[in-house]
Amino acid sequence: MNGEPMSNTAPSDAMPSGTPEMPSPQVREFAANSIGGGLALLLGLAGLLLGTCLVVGGTLVAATGFKVALIIGGILVGLAAFLAMCGLNMVSPGEARVVQLFGRYRGTIRQDGLRWVNPFTSRTTVSTRVRNHETAVLKVNDAYGNPIELAAVVVWKVADTAQATFEVDDFLEFVSTQTEAAVRHIAIEYPYDAHDESELSLRGNAEEITEKLAVELHARVEAAGVQIIESRFTHLAYAPEIASAMLQRQQAGAVVAARRQIVDGAVGMVEAALTRITEQDIVELDSERKAAMVSNLMVVLCGDRAPQPVLNTGSLYQ
Repeated sequence: MNGEPMSNTAPSDAMPSGTPEMPSPQVREFAANSIGGGLALLLGLAGLLLGTCLVVGGTLVAATGFKVALIIGGILVGLAAFLAMCGLNMVSPGEARVVQLFGRYRGTIRQDGLRWVNPFTSRTTVSTRVRNHETAVLKVNDAYGNPIELAAVVVWKVADTAQATFEVDDFLEFVSTQTEAAVRHIAIEYPYDAHDESELSLRGNAEEITEKLAVELHARVEAAGVQIIESRFTHLAYAPEIASAMLQRQQAGAVVAARRQIVDGAVGMVEAALTRITEQDIVELDSERKAAMVSNLMVVLCGDRAPQPVLNTGSLYQ
């Protein structure tokens, strides 16, 4: 059964049973020390120009000592300007730069545009855009042991770039693996269809189940600095080997429910008819006549086919 997508956006505080407890993060994101890159770019270009001028001027000087000093000074100024310009960073919207200095985390640049930081630092690009992850169709057994197929899509983004970079090896693979684990765990906790109406089921309680899925996902990926925005099941069905049998079971249940509703309605209509006949004193009915009228009305109201009228030319008892 491929129904409409079941969605959820607000995880609750109640943790499902079996949810793993992730370790506390060792590092958290904070803003890196950076300045506007425009001024740094101008100073760097000015330094390169100055170094070039010193070298050219040194070649024109006749005195050997002064000539060497100018050339060496120009080279050093040019190298320093070039090194300083290596600290420039182009930060696009929806991206961040994780800054490290000799292996130590020194902050994150989230402000877009041209920024300048210490040129001796290393900078890792981390996307903070909203992403989708859709699992493959997974085949698992539900709470009753019936094989089912299901798939889910998770909308997420990186909320803490430091945790995403340093707490896990690969946060993309981590989200993928933990999403599949959460979907499997939720699937085995609940039946596809509940035998008891008060019991939660994957098909009958979409909102409750997806809320629990979001809570478990949040608990699993929080250590990686990932925020779950939305989660939903995109595919939910019995496995092909039992789909036919389960369809017959669902159809039988629907027929029984429909028959029950028809009988309840027919009983109410018969009761109303007898009450009205008695109140308006249309005809006096003894117990035998009432039984005959109830039988006829129930046949007419509950029959699958249109009743065939029989004209009685005798008395009520013939």
